[in-house]
Amino acid sequence: MELLKVSNYDEMSERACSFIIEKINHTSLPVLGLATGSTPEGLYQHLIRSYQNDEASFNHVHTFNLDEYVGLPKADKNSYDYYMNEKLFKHIGIPREQTHLPNGNAPDLKQEASDYESLIQQTGNVDIQILGLGLNGHIGFNEPGTPFSSRTHVVDLDDSTREANARFFSSINEVPEQAITMGIETIMESNEIILLVSGESKAAALARLMDGEVSEDFPASILNRHPNVRIIADVAACSSL
Repeated sequence: MELLKVSNYDEMSERACSFIIEKINHTSLPVLGLATGSTPEGLYQHLIRSYQNDEASFNHVHTFNLDEYVGLPKADKNSYDYYMNEKLFKHIGIPREQTHLPNGNAPDLKQEASDYESLIQQTGNVDIQILGLGLNGHIGFNEPGTPFSSRTHVVDLDDSTREANARFFSSINEVPEQAITMGIETIMESNEIILLVSGESKAAALARLMDGEVSEDFPASILNRHPNVRIIADVAACSSL
């Protein structure tokens, strides 16, 4: 793993954007793996700016999101479909049919997870997968104890994950209890992974990741076995290293 230590959140976002723009501009059919939450918002703002400045076209780009809540309609402001459209897709001219998220309202969730996995495989390996780092080490919504061999699946969200995401909802009671997420093995098949880590609250998790002990109790630890992981972390996140 390569650790790039940057001064602040904006520099983290800008550096990640530069790697993605480079990939988009030098790949015939780039496939991006995208994440949601507060961590990648700055990255998406920089990507929008790059598009507006004619530094990149997204006409040939395909995207796959890591996950989606179960039970939220796409139009719900807390769904990841809504998030991605508002924070990125509608601003960069990408054909909507080339953007993919699991359907958390599918009548058969297990089949939806299987179909999403198949679509990823048919499109080809993800060129760059963007990840955030959960306080408990989750990547995507793969909670502690998730087998490293997992493929896209339905997951019961850990209480700590729901509490961390409750700030986006009116109350924790509104936070869905399940999600569909790419599996760990699916994530690990990406050609390149960029892990974004920002803030003192993530310092302990980053330190645990960097100590090299690989365990399903801390899902992100599997990244130590990937050949091409770039961690971009700000000073605050690196404070326990």
